[in-house]
Amino acid sequence: MAIASLSRPNKMVVALALALFVVFMGNSSAHLSPDFYYKSCPKLLSTVRAGVLSAVAKEPRMGASLLRLHFHDCFVNGCDGSILLEDTPTFTGEQTAAPNNRSVRGFNVIESIKKNVEKVCPGVVSCADILTLSARDSVVALGGPSWKVKLGRRDSKTASFSDVVGAIPPPTSTLNTLINRFNTKGLSPRDLVALSGAHTIGQARCLFFKNRIYNETNIDESFAKERQRNCPRNGGDDNRAPLDFRTPKLFDNYYYKNLLEKKALLRSDQVLHDGGSTDSLVELYGDDSDAFESDFVTAMIKMGDIQPLTGSQGQIRKVCSRPN
Repeated sequence: MAIASLSRPNKMVVALALALFVVFMGNSSAHLSPDFYYKSCPKLLSTVRAGVLSAVAKEPRMGASLLRLHFHDCFVNGCDGSILLEDTPTFTGEQTAAPNNRSVRGFNVIESIKKNVEKVCPGVVSCADILTLSARDSVVALGGPSWKVKLGRRDSKTASFSDVVGAIPPPTSTLNTLINRFNTKGLSPRDLVALSGAHTIGQARCLFFKNRIYNETNIDESFAKERQRNCPRNGGDDNRAPLDFRTPKLFDNYYYKNLLEKKALLRSDQVLHDGGSTDSLVELYGDDSDAFESDFVTAMIKMGDIQPLTGSQGQIRKVCSRPN
């Protein structure tokens, strides 16, 4: 039946149905599924898990690095593996942009896992999906929660240096900056606070917390002095300190307990509990680790849904560091 011959109420119903169909079809994340490789690569999950466990056993910090690599990938044009691409004659990629340069790491681990995956199912699994799985497995390896990872992402053919700076929030961010940056990715303030809990593992360079420990006032004095011992006013920029000084190699809720005591290493962490709109969430997660883990899992799944390439979009890279 032609739409033109319908009554006005029925036209509205049909138009609404068409609009919903377009929205659904345009939402690539609707095509992702935990079972995407169930038949085409049944050994995928065990292969990725083995690679992550081996890497984290050698260096516990690698778990935090792989988790961060996934975050930095998803926040720049979606979870498409673009951060893994090295520069080519036709484009300058994301790796040397300010938020990533000499900061993101773990590329060799992803490349190694990709090689092992190619041995069991060549040309099937994207680097974007391997990175997403590696982030989940890193959390689990360090004592955190597990969840079913939706799969079916494809890899980008290019990467953009210029798109990084406006997407990744700097460690000097205000609360409003953080909320706005996350909001542009479809993530709520609750997601922001839960995902920030990833800073229960990992380290930061002195360069990024120097101003906080010498000049800011919303910081515990003894904590600041302790951090100053390895981060002088002049020099020492590459010296590192744990983001969670209490349990730096365990994925737990001590990050939030630190914020409650004004013992956050980065300004962008302490602003989450500094008299603002997210204080109550920090207090909740500091008191209830189950609530934190539940919301963290929800937020990780949402972040993994940011602008994936699916269907015939992109490609399945043979090597993660370069397009086919």
